[in-house]
Amino acid sequence: MTAPRQSHANHPVRQGFAIGTTVAAACLLFVAGVVALLQGIAALADNDLLVVGVNYTFEFDVTTWGWIHIVLGIIGIAVSLGLFVGMTWARGMAFVIAALSIVANFLWLPYYPLWSIVIIALDVAVIWAVATWRPDEV
Repeated sequence: MTAPRQSHANHPVRQGFAIGTTVAAACLLFVAGVVALLQGIAALADNDLLVVGVNYTFEFDVTTWGWIHIVLGIIGIAVSLGLFVGMTWARGMAFVIAALSIVANFLWLPYYPLWSIVIIALDVAVIWAVATWRPDEV
């Protein structure tokens, strides 16, 4: 008799890659959520800190933008915790939250471009990491 052959999907390297991308996505989403939360708190704490030109198309009150970032940050942190513990709903929500965060930070660019670019890059990395995660191969 021969030993049972290991399937290609259950290869240890593939399992490690799947687990690694899941942890990476959770970590990146957690960091993006914390940064968005801090960005929102900064917007609420000091409205004069952030200045925008008079002809900005998507102009909201800075307090409104602060609350938008706080809500996205809190949801992002919650979803990242769901990814850490392996909840299946967290994978889909990670896509949604990262995409919404990209849109919000694109619209936030004139207020604070450096933070916006950092968060957009983190969100793109989250989408990539969650997209490469194959839970059926773990």
